Amino acid sequence: MSPKKSPFFELRSGSVDTLLFVVKTTDLDAMRAELTRRFEATPEFFANDVVAIDVRRLAGNERVPLAEIAQLLESVRMRPLGVVADAQQSWAAESALPLLEARDRRGASAKSADEDAANAPVAQTAEAANSGANTATGNPAAVSAEPALAAEPVRLATSSQTMVVEKPLRSGQRIYAKGDLVVLGLVSYGAEVIAEGNIHIYAPLRGRALAGVQGNHDARIFCTCLEPELISIAGIYRTTENPLPADVSGKPVQIWLEDEKLMIEPLRLT
Repeated sequence: MSPKKSPFFELRSGSVDTLLFVVKTTDLDAMRAELTRRFEATPEFFANDVVAIDVRRLAGNERVPLAEIAQLLESVRMRPLGVVADAQQSWAAESALPLLEARDRRGASAKSADEDAANAPVAQTAEAANSGANTATGNPAAVSAEPALAAEPVRLATSSQTMVVEKPLRSGQRIYAKGDLVVLGLVSYGAEVIAEGNIHIYAPLRGRALAGVQGNHDARIFCTCLEPELISIAGIYRTTENPLPADVSGKPVQIWLEDEKLMIEPLRLT
């Protein structure tokens, strides 16, 4: 039998979507307190998500204990996969975690990649959580939602595909669209709709809606009845632990990002 072929396993090059946990401080206590505050309200939201620890934002003379950061991530049920580093590789390689290459650096100069990282959304994923964002009244309604703690996507992708879902979604069901997503039925509590583009829901939204999950800041969410558990665009998210303003709660709305804040505005359908 050829040594290149085996009926038992194969080794292939490939890519895996993951989150980047971007470390921006050496203060581990502050990082722990912030991570706990952000995710304690929805402990299941990042459960079992794979993350890579990105230390490229640290200055050349700064170091962090990667083993302790890995333990911190595991405490909120995330699974650290490895470390992404540039100038920090000399000390990052000393950890038990392997060094990884982030796709956002391939084919780009170091300067442009750093600029991209600085301008990228701080949180992007098909799954994100919030521990109760503050809501401002007014029209449009400005919903204050802090980005998740320095989590960025490894891969950005676009697609012109549109998925149409005609049936209601029950609790526990999840739909992922590579482009835009159109839902014609109810999104029940516990259901989740995720899209790399826009999300249109022509029925009540009572579960979770996450648009622009691969970094599309221009994505929007449209629905005819806003009663969500969670809404997110490009990883900027909020839960509804604090009541929505009366002019948008249960109403037809559109949701978009402005200066990394979720904006909610009633839709004028007539």
